[in-house]
Amino acid sequence: MKMMNVVWTCIVVISLVIVVSSIDEDRKVFIAYMGFLPEGEYSPSLHHYEILKNITNPRFARKSLIKSYQRSFNGFAAYLSQEQQQKLAGFDGIISVFPCQKLHLQTTRSWDFMGFPTTIERSPRGESDTIIGIIDGGIWPESESFSDEGLGPVPARWKGECQGGTNFTCNRKIIGARYYGVEYSVRDMHGHGTHVASTIAGRQVNKVGYYGLAQGTARGGVSSARLAVYKACDVDCNMRDILTAFDDAISDGVDIISISVGSNDPLEFTSDPIAIGAFHAMQRGILTVNAAGNAGPGLYSVTGDAPWIFAVAASNTDRRIVTKLLLGDGTILMGNSINAFPSSNEELPLLYGKQVTSECSENEASYCHARCLDGNLVEQKVVLCDDNTNIDLVKAAGAIGCIVPNHGNNVSEVGPLPIAALNTHDINLVKTYQYSTISPKVQIFKSQAINNQVAPIVASFSSPGPSKFISDILKPDITAPGVEILAAYSPMASPSHTHIDKSSVKYNILSGTSMACPHVAAAAAFVKSFHPNWSPSAIKSALMTTAWEMNPNRSLDAVFAYGSGHIDPHKAKDPGLVYDTSKEDYHKIWCSISRSINATCHANLTLRQLNYPSMAV
Repeated sequence: MKMMNVVWTCIVVISLVIVVSSIDEDRKVFIAYMGFLPEGEYSPSLHHYEILKNITNPRFARKSLIKSYQRSFNGFAAYLSQEQQQKLAGFDGIISVFPCQKLHLQTTRSWDFMGFPTTIERSPRGESDTIIGIIDGGIWPESESFSDEGLGPVPARWKGECQGGTNFTCNRKIIGARYYGVEYSVRDMHGHGTHVASTIAGRQVNKVGYYGLAQGTARGGVSSARLAVYKACDVDCNMRDILTAFDDAISDGVDIISISVGSNDPLEFTSDPIAIGAFHAMQRGILTVNAAGNAGPGLYSVTGDAPWIFAVAASNTDRRIVTKLLLGDGTILMGNSINAFPSSNEELPLLYGKQVTSECSENEASYCHARCLDGNLVEQKVVLCDDNTNIDLVKAAGAIGCIVPNHGNNVSEVGPLPIAALNTHDINLVKTYQYSTISPKVQIFKSQAINNQVAPIVASFSSPGPSKFISDILKPDITAPGVEILAAYSPMASPSHTHIDKSSVKYNILSGTSMACPHVAAAAAFVKSFHPNWSPSAIKSALMTTAWEMNPNRSLDAVFAYGSGHIDPHKAKDPGLVYDTSKEDYHKIWCSISRSINATCHANLTLRQLNYPSMAV
């Protein structure tokens, strides 16, 4: 029987190879978006096949069709040539045809900082009945943060399933799980999805930290809420899988969707799977919260700028993690890094990158490129580099420390060895010292947490607006903590995101709009727990109109980066005035930017006419 199974597997694999090889190399995957599903009897996959037969032969049409979206909206993914894509785009009922590209993951003191302690008034029944769909890289279900102890039965209205795959079990906390693409399990192997999920709804776990740093209680914003996990990402995210995840999440019955994913560059709404999925989610009363992107500080880089998406920028909190660097002449410099390694008890030799090469020019070597580092010269030294992207190579070469420029990004990150990331002024001080003595020495100390009195300030990496495509409303919508956030992590993932780092942790400190997005998703769930009948727009309005003013002395140059201000979940529970945009108005907006939506467009609406809680002049 085992031999028969092996033979059958081989036959299937060979068949797949034949199918794939029969698809010409000039054909790529395109996504055809068709809007709403028609009412009445309708077979999406059959209709999609019939459409493809009009632009190719029947045999290839069947092989070409990869995926039919048929639960929450209408569309399909198929292998097409450029000529076929252009023909398809002209068909009646086709709104847009766009190439399937890769999207990217936009890699808990924060709740207390927002005035949202564990003692705040809550709606236990409403919170426990709230289901949050997370489209990300999976989850580590065994984490203490996802215990279902004390939780009641799964909400009866839930229509999803636990299709977790290999070695995965759901519980009353993680009530739904699905995976897509080449993955075989919802299990998180990279840490991002677990971090996001625990920030939203992680249970309270005491005495956790990152090797003693940021020590305290880890908790999500709505620790009694339920989670439905849709693993559409590995290192990157395929557009067709993102759309499939939206299709499932909407049909399964989630209340809020959190997606810390986006493109490197803003996409037009009709070619953006997140904008498309979020539009259909909104039509079903589901709010989509999306990371605004990590391409700052350049203007016009914000993503998630469709008006029905809640786009989130990242800011810091009143806790900052810094690392002390002591030069041999007694100069003390404070740098950025999350260095959990023990402080060196003695001074260590310092060498500039261009001094530790036998293969490269001095200019190349100063950046510590891969082929430039001579292990015999680097071993047991601290290396100064002119770039901060090759730290793993410095570690691999045998160095025991690294000093790099922070390029204006004052965010501390975990590294595979002791690091001090310095501003330009301090980097030049190190170089001056290094040249001034025959035997330069340094000490890099273990990081420490200090009070940040000027918070909140929008992070330099957070993508600012204005929107590249819409000028009448302000994007991003709001700001939330996204700098140096402690949350649960996958023990299978490297804490420093490098292959050379083999350490394993249960909780990690990450930064990005990916970390800000789940704070807002949790805040939205909190508001919904008190107002279960509020529309996505009403919840969004409540959070935007009650936001804190950003630090006026430090955020003037970031006026396009922080939206309405910094989120205040408690105040949003009772906002007073609410700007409630109707589904019909969003439909009219969509009609104004697309040719059809499979529904009658009696009238269009301009963005300037939209009842939106912010505006741009």
